[in-house]
Amino acid sequence: MREVVHILPHLRHGGAERMVVHLMSGLDTNQYAPSAIVLGQRSGSSLERLLESNGIPVTFLGKGAGFDPRTFVSVYRALRRTNADLIHTHVHVLRYVLPSLTCIRSRAVIHTVHNVAEQEVEPRAQWLQKFAFQRGIVPIACSQEVASSLDRRYGLNQVDVIANCIPVDCYKSRPGGREAWRKRESFAGDSILFTCVALFRPQKNHNLLLEAFAAGPATDHRTHLVLAGAGPKESEVREQAKSLGLSDRIHFLGLRDDIPALLGASDVFVLSSDYEGNPLAVMEAMATGLPVVTTRAGGVPELLCNGCEGLIVGKGDRDALANALTFMAGNENARRVMGGLALKRARSKFDARIMVRAYETLYERLCVRSESMTPLISLA
Repeated sequence: MREVVHILPHLRHGGAERMVVHLMSGLDTNQYAPSAIVLGQRSGSSLERLLESNGIPVTFLGKGAGFDPRTFVSVYRALRRTNADLIHTHVHVLRYVLPSLTCIRSRAVIHTVHNVAEQEVEPRAQWLQKFAFQRGIVPIACSQEVASSLDRRYGLNQVDVIANCIPVDCYKSRPGGREAWRKRESFAGDSILFTCVALFRPQKNHNLLLEAFAAGPATDHRTHLVLAGAGPKESEVREQAKSLGLSDRIHFLGLRDDIPALLGASDVFVLSSDYEGNPLAVMEAMATGLPVVTTRAGGVPELLCNGCEGLIVGKGDRDALANALTFMAGNENARRVMGGLALKRARSKFDARIMVRAYETLYERLCVRSESMTPLISLA
């Protein structure tokens, strides 16, 4: 049995963390024994509970915000307690893992790149990413656009692509769920809910979304903008909602554990990002049967076709985004048809089993190759 250790910064509500949990939970337990090392602290999130319910061990190292050199030692000690056949890192953890790899033998090390390479880590840390890839750590891109960015930034022109996926059935609409959620959250039955599930970070550009909503569909009193998430820019966006005079039409829900129900009660999913990798939130919305209005960011155009499952506009284009939202607000039939196409595409393309099988094939290939060689990674 292969022991696969995933290392990630935390287990909260971000797309990368959800992808890792879906992957670990779906691995064939007759072939793989997954575990996780989390740099941060336990937060009590639904992702932590899901791993616990699946019997997947998780080690929390207790790292706080910012750079902490003590984490190098914590990672080393955590890895020493494993018998890892393969180490799988995510997001920005490589800086803390690399020193341990000079002392701890594992058969293979891979790193999934969850965002375009120019934005995955800060510029001063990109030299470390390049060094890691040159020394044998295998990069995996979550979309074709991410693969292209790895070529642009690091000169890697042959990167495997394994697209992020989701447990599609978990987002199936439940009979009566739409009405029950709206009643509980005090939304009228005829309200048109534009919903965005995204952390309040600069890349998501909530400011653009609020401007577009105000300039477009907000003239229709039935429309509401529903924002689920938290993050460093939340207070700024709340102030923007007040300055636009739309505090009663823009709703801040915070972090939620009922995302399937929220999406099932919505009418349109919207994302206004400046850059993305392969956002799970768009897949989750499509799996619920929602049409999508989104900017052309990163791997997003790989998820839907403009005019079929939704509408795609240019990054930062407030007027185009406002027009797309206004069109959706005024065309119930278009919402229904596009939502149906979105659901069909999600069921055929986004099921987590596709992603899990692809990673299992990769794991086996790398482990078998490394068994007959000197260590796959050499940092000396």
